[in-house]
Amino acid sequence: MEYLDQVNTSLGMKGVLNILLVLVFIGFSWWALQELKWENLFRRAKSPQAKLLQILLSVALGYQVARFVIDYLAWSTWFSGIF
Repeated sequence: MEYLDQVNTSLGMKGVLNILLVLVFIGFSWWALQELKWENLFRRAKSPQAKLLQILLSVALGYQVARFVIDYLAWSTWFSGIF
């Protein structure tokens, strides 16, 4: 029973870490996308539709970067079995 508690705790910690990484990278994506000149892409750069697109792009980009980092961390732990 103690082993199952350890496994559940480990999975819970990984879940929290994954959520935090995704949120951090969404924030980084939002910050980075603020450097684009949205006025060149949209007729009205301050419109709700333009802001929604910025948010959606931030979420999509941030999620993909976070998944890469999470996968990279998981792959790097597999190397411990080689050496």
